[in-house]
Amino acid sequence: MRVLVLGIGNVMFADEGVGVHFVKMIENNFKFNSDQHSLKFVDGGTLANYLTPIMAGSDYLIVVDCIDADGGQIGDVYFFDFEDMPKSINWSGSAHEIEMLQTLEMMDLVGDRPQTKILGIIPKRIDPMSFELSNEIKKGVPVMQKVILKHLESLGFKYEKVADFSISDIANDWKKEQF
Repeated sequence: MRVLVLGIGNVMFADEGVGVHFVKMIENNFKFNSDQHSLKFVDGGTLANYLTPIMAGSDYLIVVDCIDADGGQIGDVYFFDFEDMPKSINWSGSAHEIEMLQTLEMMDLVGDRPQTKILGIIPKRIDPMSFELSNEIKKGVPVMQKVILKHLESLGFKYEKVADFSISDIANDWKKEQF
């Protein structure tokens, strides 16, 4: 089985980039192996429709992104199957999320969407451009990490920790690379 972990987000708007930063953090901090499956990590940014061939080329997809949830607090983490999205989840907090939701629905219509899980966290919405992640996101990231490691393990992946980068380290490295 070809497993794809896809980070979605706009890193120029603080918490909106958590999906991208999180996927890079997991990829840098852990080494994964499986005798039966392959694993690929991709920074999907805000590309949405342009990611269709990459997503369709996988058998199993985990999308990491921001979400909104009725009654949820900033930093709350959710993990669910795309087909059974809870009614309390609102995946329309920013432009990239709407496009990603529409992309997955379009793939569904033509039969190209792989089995899909969503790992989401409620962001702090920041209007001006910023590369700094909120404290609430930083506190939620360890929960996200436990969830994804446990899930990948349930799929048959073994892992070992090879580094200890924080989500802030990853976000700050991205910022340094760009400017």
